[in-house]
Amino acid sequence: MQARLLTLFFIAITTSAYAELAGTKPNIILVLTDDQGYGPLACHGHPWLKTPHLDALHAASTRFTRFMVAPTCSPTRSAIMTGRHPEKNGITHTILERERMTLNATILPQVLKTAGYSTGIFGKWHLGDQPEYQPDRRGFDEVFIHGSGGIGQAYSGSSGDAPGNKYTDPVIRHNGSFVQTHGFCTDVFFNAALGWIRQKATAKEPFFAYIATNAPHGPFLAPEKNLKRFTDVGFGKEQAGFYGMVENIDENMGLLLTKLDEWKLAENTLLIFMSDNGMSPGGPGVPGKEVAPGYAYYNAGQKGIKGTTDEGGSRVPFFVRWPGKIKAGRDIDRVAAHIDILPTLAALTGATLPTNQVEGRSLLPLLEGNADDWTDRFVFNHLCRWPAGAEPDQFKDVNFSVRNQRYRYVGPLEGGGKGQKAGEAELYDMEADPGQTSNVMDQHPEIAAKMLAAYQQYWKEARPLMVNETAPTPPARPFHESFKQQQSTIGIPDWKAAEL
Repeated sequence: MQARLLTLFFIAITTSAYAELAGTKPNIILVLTDDQGYGPLACHGHPWLKTPHLDALHAASTRFTRFMVAPTCSPTRSAIMTGRHPEKNGITHTILERERMTLNATILPQVLKTAGYSTGIFGKWHLGDQPEYQPDRRGFDEVFIHGSGGIGQAYSGSSGDAPGNKYTDPVIRHNGSFVQTHGFCTDVFFNAALGWIRQKATAKEPFFAYIATNAPHGPFLAPEKNLKRFTDVGFGKEQAGFYGMVENIDENMGLLLTKLDEWKLAENTLLIFMSDNGMSPGGPGVPGKEVAPGYAYYNAGQKGIKGTTDEGGSRVPFFVRWPGKIKAGRDIDRVAAHIDILPTLAALTGATLPTNQVEGRSLLPLLEGNADDWTDRFVFNHLCRWPAGAEPDQFKDVNFSVRNQRYRYVGPLEGGGKGQKAGEAELYDMEADPGQTSNVMDQHPEIAAKMLAAYQQYWKEARPLMVNETAPTPPARPFHESFKQQQSTIGIPDWKAAEL
């Protein structure tokens, strides 16, 4: 009898440790990598990458094994910020003014401020370079970012980073002024984030730190110490750069985990690690071919990569760690998505959600072990990226997908694609066939019809909110203009890295 009571006591302790997360108000760190996707992690079976710190985080986390985002970066970032699908945020591209997140949304840092949080962003924003779209105007207290979609990039319109910028020693915009940093970009972003985190912890202020690396996005460049292991065995420069950037991210995650322990923050900090879309096609090579002698292309058995509406284009890692509060080493197979992050963090912190905006749902029931209460739903993706000035409705019926727990409906590809004819939709049973090898459209026409009808309704709701389609092209790039003005007046001062 005594042994039975003791067992029940330990069960009660275990159960209570992973329950009632709402309103607990931990510190929050969200790490978002760029173009990494699901496959390039040793813990996901990658045969030659070494990611010991991310593997340790994986072991210490609850992992969502079917976490969905958009096929490209700005759409995903807007869904994280707003809790709704990208097209409803006006995001239908990553350039041409169509990367600008609507000003009519209340976004994540603004939401967290209702619960008393300090907020900081470090790295990539990519939701509008014009002043009114910048993160310092939208709820972030600390802003340490590059411009455009990537360091040194520039496009027609307002999107453009500081001219001539490089991955090593990049010029960064820090709270409205440009500073000259020293070191590789990922190292710089983590150092800036950790310095700010330490300040907030010392002041005992709850914080939200958004570390959004531009790595391993192209151009595929990495520190020499991370490149050498791959070039020595025959990888090309681009492949070595991509994988070297992933291993450099891993090193920085190790530093982050070490400092959270050293500063006694781990037990009161929720840490999320994820990526913004599927794996980049550039660095890893071409599916079906070796990327170096004896090294086969690897994408965890998925069909599709970045820029596709297949599973491999939108499935990403999603690790959630909070020692003592969220169970370690647990996999959750319920389909969750980018739209769920804002409502989850709002529920966790007791923040006030904006009205008539959020489409996602809080993941706290799943994190607390209540998967039975999770009802099925549809998650929508559209590649968008139609030509400038085109009517979006002309592209409604191509390049989209619908996902629920069991099935993925893949709309016709514009012009067709490998293994798929133009004008031909496909349906996959993702539980029986996660690699999308067998089209089951003919076996389940009623399921396909239901998913297509849901998508048509989604488009009808989203189309009026695509507010950037006719946006005029600005005469100048704000980051270029501000950089040149500062350079010609006060100059670009050195930024001093935090002593950690």
